[in-house]
Amino acid sequence: MRSSANGMFLKNNSVGEARGSNMNPEELEIRPGGMLVQKRDSGSDQNSVSVPTIKVRVKHGSKYHEIYISSQASFGELKKMLAERTGLHHEDQKIIYKNKERYSKEYLDTVRVKDGSKMVLVEDSASRERRCLEMMKNANAEKVSKSLSQISQEVDEFSKQVTAMEATVSTGKKFAEADVDNIIGSLMTELVKLDELVVNGELKLQKQMLEKRVQKYIETLDIFKLQNTMPRSKEMEKIPLKQQEVSVGQRLKLVQRQQVLQEKQRKNSTGQIPVLQQQPLRQQSESVIVTTKWETFD
Repeated sequence: MRSSANGMFLKNNSVGEARGSNMNPEELEIRPGGMLVQKRDSGSDQNSVSVPTIKVRVKHGSKYHEIYISSQASFGELKKMLAERTGLHHEDQKIIYKNKERYSKEYLDTVRVKDGSKMVLVEDSASRERRCLEMMKNANAEKVSKSLSQISQEVDEFSKQVTAMEATVSTGKKFAEADVDNIIGSLMTELVKLDELVVNGELKLQKQMLEKRVQKYIETLDIFKLQNTMPRSKEMEKIPLKQQEVSVGQRLKLVQRQQVLQEKQRKNSTGQIPVLQQQPLRQQSESVIVTTKWETFD
């Protein structure tokens, strides 16, 4: 209690002294010990010492450029100022000072650049090539991203048509196969567009997911076409559409398997009697026994 009272007394006393000295209260601050002092300015020490501006002469080709710059600036800042004079991109510049290349992160004062120092500016062809390749890469990635976005929007529109077709099939109604063929043709066109795109990184994954999505729509429409040609019974109408798609898919696999077996049998046939037909005749001939022994009866 006594310490808090002493703190209040010191605070009030300090404020009174500040008012007596005609100081602005906003310029004061209270230290942790309760003493009221003038606020410290972090930039006061820096402003008190002015940084000198120097003039450097830079030779570029047959021309000389005089640049006024802070003595504590970096070579990167100098390159940006030279870009305005020469038209050469700051990343494509190479500054030679005292027979050494100076990098953008180096400072003028650390390498003892003084007022009137001379430098040489040349074009860094390797850096320019890298920058151009990076620009082309970024431009291509942006172009591919826009193409994927456009294709995705078109596929969204086709997905609405597939959903509407699914609703028609679920009710047992017939539809024109030409409409389905048109949608399948459009989806195949989207697959061709996707196949022509050369992508890397995250865009590659986005492309693969979009391709799987289009292929799934095409398979669904093929099943709808097969269901449209099959007669529908009342029992089939009670079966959910998803189960019908599975049964139709299994039937497709069975038909394909039978076609493969028939093709193999056709190739293996040699015009002779099949082995399966010869075996019963052989068994019949082996079952007949001819003998000359007669049984006698008493």
